[in-house]
Amino acid sequence: MGLCVAGTVQAEPFRVATFAAPLSRDGPGLLLRDIQSGDATEIRAIQNIIARNRPDILVLTDFDYDLDGIALAAFADLFADPYPHMFALPSNAGLATGLDLNANGRLGEARDSQGYGRFAGDGGMAILSRFPILAEQVTDYSEVLWKDLPDAALPQLSGAPFLGVAAIDQLRLSSTGHWIVPIAVPGGPPISVMAFDATPPVFDGPEDMNGLRNRDELRLWEIVLEGGFGPAPDSFVIAGNANLDPKGGEGYRQAMADFLALASLQDPLPDLPTAHWPEDGPGDLRVSYVLPSRDWQIVAAGVFWPGPDDPDRALLGEDGLAAGPHRLVWVDISR
Repeated sequence: MGLCVAGTVQAEPFRVATFAAPLSRDGPGLLLRDIQSGDATEIRAIQNIIARNRPDILVLTDFDYDLDGIALAAFADLFADPYPHMFALPSNAGLATGLDLNANGRLGEARDSQGYGRFAGDGGMAILSRFPILAEQVTDYSEVLWKDLPDAALPQLSGAPFLGVAAIDQLRLSSTGHWIVPIAVPGGPPISVMAFDATPPVFDGPEDMNGLRNRDELRLWEIVLEGGFGPAPDSFVIAGNANLDPKGGEGYRQAMADFLALASLQDPLPDLPTAHWPEDGPGDLRVSYVLPSRDWQIVAAGVFWPGPDDPDRALLGEDGLAAGPHRLVWVDISR
């Protein structure tokens, strides 16, 4: 089953997972084509990994968005153990700004969107659930402007703002989205799933725009939990791809370490990597997280990373990358 940590067993636990599976394509409609064809090796591997781990609530952080949710519904239909409840909102990824955000003199490129994206909805987020999603109670922070985050760290170059006034007045903080999605789980009040997918803190220049934005995308959740955007959720789980390791890789690692140390959170999988890149890449890093609030009992937790002698290893392919570099991260919780 991969890396796993067990705790005290409680009655009727349910599993929350996140998976940065590569379910984005080069253009709109192509993901649906690949799901329906049944021929895509990558999608079959992703499907098999999810089916093997059987999460009750699954946050996908690289899933192309379409307005009618057709691709998401088609993906949910792949599973024998169904996901009757689905949720997605329009993504900031690929949402055009009409501005030259990376100051390279060209307009309309992927890096000129609210979040990196070659088309609207490229690499968005989605949630699959076996329990009812209370869509009318969702809180969406995706439209919060970066400049409006308290103590926002906007990029500078040579002591001057890197972004022009027009960009600062339009650029959102979330590169993909920040959602609080209540889900009616058994045995008590709903759980608030706090889903996000932060920009990688690389692929920029000396202004460190992506590194600073990555850190502030994490800080948004800190401010929400402190009540800075209204009443904080009481019973929650943060799930998604922070694209930040507290000990390795690029980015503001201390910001991730400080976040994991928040008194309101539990970290059931300290120090376990969640992604593997080849030797010419960054290596093994912890970038995806499932972090329950303190009121939950943690029954078990794991990263699906079967060893060489584990029969489940075949799901990852010979090179371990059949479903991409990221691993599914799960936590079993109960009240």
